Amino acid sequence: MELMMGIQLPKAFSDKMKRLLGTEYADFLASYDDPRWFGLRVNTLKLPAEAFQRLSSFRLTPIPWTSTGFYYEDGDRPGKHPYYHAGLYYIQEPSAMAPAELLDAVPGDRVLDLCAAPGGKSTQIAAKLQGEGLLVVNDIHADRVKALVKNLELAGVRNAVVLNERPDKLTGPFAAYFDKILIDAPCSGEGMFRKDEEMAKQWQPDHPQHYAAMQRELLDQAAEMLKPGGRIVYSTCTFSPEENEAMIAQFAARHPEFMIEPIPAAHGFRYGILDWADEQQDADEETGAGAWNSLTGQSAAAVKGTVRLWPHELKGEGHFVASLRKTGDHSAHVENMPDRLETKGGGNGEERKGRPFSSPGLSAEPEYIAATAKPERTARNGKAETRLTAMGGNRSTVRSDKKGRSKPHEANEREEIRMDPLQAFWQEHLTLAIPEQLTAYGDHIYAQPAGLPDLSGIRVIRPGWYLGSVHKQRFEPSHALALGLRRGDYLRVLDIPSDSPDTLRYLKGETLEMPKERLDYPAAIGPKGYCLVCIGGFPAGWGKWVDGIVKNEYPPGWRWT
Repeated sequence: MELMMGIQLPKAFSDKMKRLLGTEYADFLASYDDPRWFGLRVNTLKLPAEAFQRLSSFRLTPIPWTSTGFYYEDGDRPGKHPYYHAGLYYIQEPSAMAPAELLDAVPGDRVLDLCAAPGGKSTQIAAKLQGEGLLVVNDIHADRVKALVKNLELAGVRNAVVLNERPDKLTGPFAAYFDKILIDAPCSGEGMFRKDEEMAKQWQPDHPQHYAAMQRELLDQAAEMLKPGGRIVYSTCTFSPEENEAMIAQFAARHPEFMIEPIPAAHGFRYGILDWADEQQDADEETGAGAWNSLTGQSAAAVKGTVRLWPHELKGEGHFVASLRKTGDHSAHVENMPDRLETKGGGNGEERKGRPFSSPGLSAEPEYIAATAKPERTARNGKAETRLTAMGGNRSTVRSDKKGRSKPHEANEREEIRMDPLQAFWQEHLTLAIPEQLTAYGDHIYAQPAGLPDLSGIRVIRPGWYLGSVHKQRFEPSHALALGLRRGDYLRVLDIPSDSPDTLRYLKGETLEMPKERLDYPAAIGPKGYCLVCIGGFPAGWGKWVDGIVKNEYPPGWRWT
């Protein structure tokens, strides 16, 4: 074991990195004595990065590889600021912002985040989509789904569908469906040892090969779900060539319909290293693994378009990123590669090697695809009312019996679900149009993004933006609805300054004494009822105002502690 700043590096890991890095190993090792870098990313679904800089009291320095990311000082504690609870930013390791930035999602894209929990990169993608298009987020780990859903809700994401499924089960309904796919792959995590000492303690020499088997499957499955012309960004937070350069070279050999898009070696990024691929091939031949026997010179050379983020080269932890474009013509080629292939020693005669980064997971047991529906307007007793018309193939939907209780039925029966309470609430309180496509699960109502395929048999955690629930013919708005709104979207608002003692009381779940003069509302609806509680102009949740008292509707599990 090598002891650096109290971090014990496994001897097998140190020996491997020394062999791979050569004379650069001393600089690499010294980085473990450097302090960690801390980052936050502004949520541009809420406000522009420039506006946050003017608003923030933190000491911020731009992160060069993303326009919305900033370094902050360790003592700033942004997780304890009220703006965090309004979803204005996400606390994220700086290097971890690179993969979603390189994915380059644009409004209108269909995007898959295949290994999504806890949701940092998902919220980054959502901000780039700006509410247009579709974001599907998936992971297989049930214990992490709550964090994923919470982070999407906190960010105010309206156009996301959350799945908890094995990736191989997604290849059918989503065949050639997505424009962009992010694989922030599970990995051996070697790039995170400085950030998380526990990962160093748990590391074993066979971890790279263990994770490499999963990574190969994820890449092949993602290839099936990508449209021709689409892009996969693959990333890890490990240093092992088996999970990085070797993984991409093998993928290129198996999939001649893909080309590697070169990522510029800017901001301290360094190109992937072919010599490591060669060394890995030799190692595989010695062990009989044979992973490299089918590689062409072109597929191995393709790794020079990938990049590594080194902790001794930039202000961040270790990551690896590759961008893969599906040409659709089944001809293997590498486009616009750098003129120079970096080998051991780099451009200055010194040996060098790199690392990548990993992703989270998601899950949940209940399978609840429900009524995929569109609101229909009908006339009844001289008034317009809304119903949900269940659509779909063989999926299970929801209908109400005569007493308003939900029971399952087959969607092809085309049953109508009364949605008058939602319609009445929406028309009275909101200024934006009611979503066009709605989905019901029991009494819970979601706004579903357009264009989803039939997801029968797929475990769906969130089929869209959760709007609220209907109880006793009354609509109760959800916390996700509040966070997905802007201040002007709702007519009755209580806006509390971020530095007011009432802000902390609200976030702790306390009842507030508040005269009606503190609320903004039109005379037509009056002060009584649900009010959108904002912190410095940004929605944070609901309250119920009655006779000078605001009953706190902030969710217990979210409260300030």
